[in-house]
Amino acid sequence: MSEKLTKVEFTNLDKVIFPKLKITKAQVIKYYIKIAPSMLKFLFDRPLVLTRYPNGVDEKSFYEKDAPEGTPSWVKTSKIYSETARRNVSYVLCNDLDTLIWLANLAAIEIHIPLSTIDSREKPDFIFFDVDPEPPATFEDAASIALYLKEKLDDFGLKPYVKTSGKKGLHVLVPIVREYVFEETRAFVHKIGQQLSKEHENVVSEFSDTKKPGKIFIDYLQNSHGRTNVCPYSLRGVPAATVSTPIEWNDLKKRIKPADLNIFTVPSLKKDPWKDIFENKEKLKVE
Repeated sequence: MSEKLTKVEFTNLDKVIFPKLKITKAQVIKYYIKIAPSMLKFLFDRPLVLTRYPNGVDEKSFYEKDAPEGTPSWVKTSKIYSETARRNVSYVLCNDLDTLIWLANLAAIEIHIPLSTIDSREKPDFIFFDVDPEPPATFEDAASIALYLKEKLDDFGLKPYVKTSGKKGLHVLVPIVREYVFEETRAFVHKIGQQLSKEHENVVSEFSDTKKPGKIFIDYLQNSHGRTNVCPYSLRGVPAATVSTPIEWNDLKKRIKPADLNIFTVPSLKKDPWKDIFENKEKLKVE
């Protein structure tokens, strides 16, 4: 890997990040270079929360909001006041390939994004449904409920998009016009979850029920100011090096397996099921 092609000064390229598969940091960087054309549009102007694994995914990780010490001057950041920390936090914005490569070199394996951009932080441009199965409920169970959720959203005249979480569940997003605040979008998502819970006995829509065995939680809470979700095409910090991958709805009917969507397979996918996602912003019927 030549340093002349990027501003990034690489370090420890031979370090093993995914021990089970013997995947090195160099391979992680190459993955993010390959996937950048699909991924950067989701990162653009969104303050990032990173999950870093400096010693590999089998060792301790940490969340990072502040741009780390030594951040190059060419990396774009944005200062946002944190009520919790009672200070300004300097968030990284990843608007170009060099910054994405720099993040990969930091072993920022997981990249998480909010549902709004830096210029309109109080008004999201997506609504988000986290379809989260609690064992012994399976991914297949979550897929069945996600398909019911799609039908419900179709009834509202909305076009939903689905991706694997890269772990045990699914994420369903709908792009929306920036006319609503988080309180409104959260209430809308919660209402849909409540409707599904009345129609399907294995679905729950309240946080207090999330750990009940065999239930599938339609999580609405991420539709809140400051909350994030894993970016489409981000790697996950798990031994199998899976990816949170946009898929087609028909893939769920074909019993797709999340483990098959990983650092090796995703860059070679020929279809982009989300290619038009930013061109289909919907209006919501909020109360």
